[in-house]
Amino acid sequence: MEKILLFLSTIRWQDVVDISVNSYILFRFYVLFRGTNVFQVLVGMTVLWFLQRIAVSLGLIVTSWVVQGIVAVGAIIIIVVFRNEIRRVLQAKNLKSILWGLSYKTATTPTEIITETVFQMAAHRCGALIVFPGKEDLSGLVQGGTPWKGVITREMIASIFWPDNPVHDGAAIVQGDQITFVGTILPLSERDDLPSHYGTRHRAALGLAEASDAMVIVVSEERGDVLIAKGNRLREIKQKQTLENNIREHVGIGAIDKRAARKERLEIASAAMLSILFITGIWFSVSRGQDTLVSLDIPIDYVNRAAGTEIVDTSVKSVSLVLSGSGALVKSITPDQVGVRLDLSKTTVGRNTFTITSDNVSLPPGIVLREVTPSEVDVSIDETIKKKIPVQIDWVGKLADNLILVDSVVDPAQVEVSGSKRILEDIVTIYTEKVLLDELSGEGEITANLVLSPASLKVASGSKDKVTIQYLIRERE
Repeated sequence: MEKILLFLSTIRWQDVVDISVNSYILFRFYVLFRGTNVFQVLVGMTVLWFLQRIAVSLGLIVTSWVVQGIVAVGAIIIIVVFRNEIRRVLQAKNLKSILWGLSYKTATTPTEIITETVFQMAAHRCGALIVFPGKEDLSGLVQGGTPWKGVITREMIASIFWPDNPVHDGAAIVQGDQITFVGTILPLSERDDLPSHYGTRHRAALGLAEASDAMVIVVSEERGDVLIAKGNRLREIKQKQTLENNIREHVGIGAIDKRAARKERLEIASAAMLSILFITGIWFSVSRGQDTLVSLDIPIDYVNRAAGTEIVDTSVKSVSLVLSGSGALVKSITPDQVGVRLDLSKTTVGRNTFTITSDNVSLPPGIVLREVTPSEVDVSIDETIKKKIPVQIDWVGKLADNLILVDSVVDPAQVEVSGSKRILEDIVTIYTEKVLLDELSGEGEITANLVLSPASLKVASGSKDKVTIQYLIRERE
């Protein structure tokens, strides 16, 4: 549990965003391309990528290089071979369909209405072409067409293909429960093995079916036959139920009930979860599988020292930290992001020993503490007192042979100093900074700073840290 908590503490908010964004992108790829050949190829590419990672971990240099090359070539093949399907995604009519729209297979296409109307038109020798797109984009295959976007009814279908309607010779495109385009011109099949009684409608239906994954229903104006074109086949349909079953199978509503809907929702939810797990695995292998070590010397910051106490001495001023993390994170570490703090709130007068752990070290998210040297620090604490100490001038140099220092006065003659009791007990004099005799003559006044040693000593509040020196120099008699 401790290891799990330690690992969770290393996760940055940037990592969460990184995983979330890429998981959603992967999930969108699944939603947009599921059921297509592109999706199947992407799954194969993913398997190859896993094999490449395994080869790298096992040290199989040649195998890793070969698989990596295959993946690179495969990416190019996907773009070239499946450009139509990719274009369908990129040319989506609105941003919603790409970013967050869900295209359920259980679309509410009114198969019974379409079937009944088709056979009625066949009985009256009313020709028709009805296109049911698959996953592939048809924009590069069909031409013309009038936007329609009408909800499917018997009357609507019959009116579109009524002989007096200007668009009756073209194809109607069905998507969900709507007819989206009418009067669309389809590409003609160039096969020479088709029966002679097949007309332009039959060749148009077969031409589109050969070039895409769409299914096309043909109603023959001459013979009153109903045919389905899919793939490279054009077959006659005698029974209404057969036609309805084919439509249902193509649009993915073979069993439109609550159970089927729940199954599809479960499939999509599972895909979302797998996307998160997959991206998390990649993130972990990249960010945690290639940890970089770095050593930093960090000064110790002593905090919460009790009032009336003083740090007399420490065994070390800084400690060496060995840190690990991904190469990118380690390289981005700045000194102000790392700190070592020791809490002195429970110390006593005398020597105190502290063990430095991860609790004492502050690190950026994603960085892990591996080692601290030294792991223990001794801190000597003493009571803080105040003491008045005489001031002594620190004369240096030499007067001229004919001169003599007659008198010197220091103001103030003593100063109050604050510091460690142990240290102050041994100090009887505070010296000024060095004063050069060589530069003095006659009578005058100079100002000099006090020199406090050790540096932990401070001039108490209310006392001056500088003194005034009055001097008198005369010639020798």
